[in-house]
Amino acid sequence: MAAGQPASPGAPSSVPGDSTRFLISDLCSELESYLEPEEVEEVYRAYLLGAESHEGQTRKTGEPYIYHPLAVARTMAEMRMDHQAISAAILHDVMEDTATSKDRIRAEFGEEVAELVDGVSKLTHLQFQSKAEAQAENFRKMMLAITRDIRVILIKLADRLHNMRTLGVMRPDKRRRIAKETLEIYAPIAQRLGMNAMRRELEELGFSAKHPWRAAVLERAVHRAGGNRREPMKNIEQAICSRMEASGIIGRISGREKSLYSIYRKMRDKHHSFEDVFDVFAIRIIVDDVDTCYRSLGVVHNLYKPVPGRFKDYIAIPKSNGYQSLHTILFGPQGAPIEVQVRSTEMDRVAESGIAAHWQYKAGSESSRTAQSRAREWLKDVLEIQNSVGNSIEFLENVKVDLFPDEVYTFTPEGDILVLPRDATPIDFAYAVHSDVGNRCVAAKIDRQLAPLSVRLQSGQTVEIVTSPGARPNPAWLSFVVTGKARTGIRHCLKSMQSEEARTLGERMLEKALESMDTSLPRISPARLDQMLDAMQLEDLDALLIDIGLGNRMASLVARQMVGKESPDPTATEPATTTTLAVNGTEGLVLNYARCCHPIPGDPIIGQLSAGRGLVVHRENCRNVLHESRDRSDRTIALEWSHEPQLQFTAAVRTRTANRRGALADMAAVIADHGSNIEHISFNEQDGHSTAMTFLLTVRDRQHLAQIMRGLRRLSDVLRISRQRG
Repeated sequence: MAAGQPASPGAPSSVPGDSTRFLISDLCSELESYLEPEEVEEVYRAYLLGAESHEGQTRKTGEPYIYHPLAVARTMAEMRMDHQAISAAILHDVMEDTATSKDRIRAEFGEEVAELVDGVSKLTHLQFQSKAEAQAENFRKMMLAITRDIRVILIKLADRLHNMRTLGVMRPDKRRRIAKETLEIYAPIAQRLGMNAMRRELEELGFSAKHPWRAAVLERAVHRAGGNRREPMKNIEQAICSRMEASGIIGRISGREKSLYSIYRKMRDKHHSFEDVFDVFAIRIIVDDVDTCYRSLGVVHNLYKPVPGRFKDYIAIPKSNGYQSLHTILFGPQGAPIEVQVRSTEMDRVAESGIAAHWQYKAGSESSRTAQSRAREWLKDVLEIQNSVGNSIEFLENVKVDLFPDEVYTFTPEGDILVLPRDATPIDFAYAVHSDVGNRCVAAKIDRQLAPLSVRLQSGQTVEIVTSPGARPNPAWLSFVVTGKARTGIRHCLKSMQSEEARTLGERMLEKALESMDTSLPRISPARLDQMLDAMQLEDLDALLIDIGLGNRMASLVARQMVGKESPDPTATEPATTTTLAVNGTEGLVLNYARCCHPIPGDPIIGQLSAGRGLVVHRENCRNVLHESRDRSDRTIALEWSHEPQLQFTAAVRTRTANRRGALADMAAVIADHGSNIEHISFNEQDGHSTAMTFLLTVRDRQHLAQIMRGLRRLSDVLRISRQRG
């Protein structure tokens, strides 16, 4: 089509997924039904710019490129979106694929349209290490744009929908990649925003493109089984309709078909056969208002007995995306289950359109406002995740977690409802309340009873979080939390803790190194310090101290540079510093105790610097450190224990024990009597009469360990005992 020429209706197109070509005249006719004439005129001007910019470009289908933006605008018009969003939909590819700039769009259509187009555009001008990084960074850019204007995601979803409808012309490998991305990201986003009609079509198209053979087999099976269901479904609908009429209830009743993808997912996730999944009759009842919803529920419960525990009231407690409905499962004829959904007309509109209902039904629709506010809450969490993560891939993974929320409905002690994903824990609950509550969490009460922090929450439970001002997140929490907000909050806090601890350790190490040169950090001139930091490309002294504490720089070499004693040979290694650093056990994340030799207070110890981890403490006679120190003596540091270590330590003890019933119980009793815990036991049967056991025990120091070993040695079943050496 020539730029600037209004289109006339065309012949049917061969484009996969579209039975007829949608032209600008069709779009304008659609828009005239709900927009002002001057707004339709602005959309037409956007079309003229789009046609001009895409002049000469074609899609893989062979049609002029401008037909794709028009198809995206058509979907937006069906959502009854405003004229700025329609204009941005027509122009959504011009910044990415043509020479048209954001400044020109801003000048002709205003800041709002320019920002929408920019939000949808990919980052084509940057170089990425991998496709995964490029995808993650583009996703991050789009999600940040959504937090500013949610219409960005509506344009992107409409864009993805048309791309999926025309996916058949792509190479099989590209089809599968795009389909996988659609199923993992875009369909869940549509669901998160309550746009179920959009989500269903994206899932069906994605499933057919990713697993064409499975989709074809399921489609044939559904077609074969469908004939056997028509008569029973008709009888069930008639029975419900008659009973509702007798009760004076007016409404619409319809059978609800399960989509191929939902059947496939239930078969895959729950390991059901096709007959188990498909043998559920699904009915939807749509009535005028909320009161009639509950009356209708009573009618169907009187007609067919409900299945205990399978009723869900999403009207009183809406889903996290604003979805409202009553769900129940009934025992139907011959015991066949009947799944019934009851909702009002307005709820049905919002259930299908979700966040788009805010634009479609602005006239005081409470449900559309609920969907809008729920979406805003989620996007607020997305923004918090973005502010805390280190890179775009981590951001993408954390947001993906929040896109699959089979919900659990929990209560605060004040009675407020918190919606969490399935398998959420009290830690997830704490971070959902506020990041500070999560960071200071020490215990949880579920229904007024103390419970482990790793327990899985159930719907209906009241959760109370116990906090302490000095508490910090535990790295072990990352193994059981499920929400992206909790995972990001824990990592962010641990990273901050590590930086603080690394700075403190780095300062101690540098001061010790300077002390051996008869100087100290305050005596180094600011000019000399600034010169060093510039040469090292570091922002400030704190960054240098953190680098030292994390093991990325040697304190002794930095100290030599500070006092002006640089080694003439930059590759020469520096001998270990002669000063000794005291270890008290509270240094935190940047001081680790080697698992190969398990050092405890009283042992002669030595430190090894490990890049990124900080200082690793070994026993002096540990084989690993003796081997390493020969090759890298510059990375070893002399250590000593402080006078009063403030931590429980782990020691490894090996025993050879007679095979007698109760021997292990006797040993455990002796260990407990001496105030120690058993962290782990491993067994290795030596022969038919004895077994070698290795215990990991918590001890205070060598004296405490000696007392435990003496107590074990007195047992007649203990044939031999020794401390394990690294």
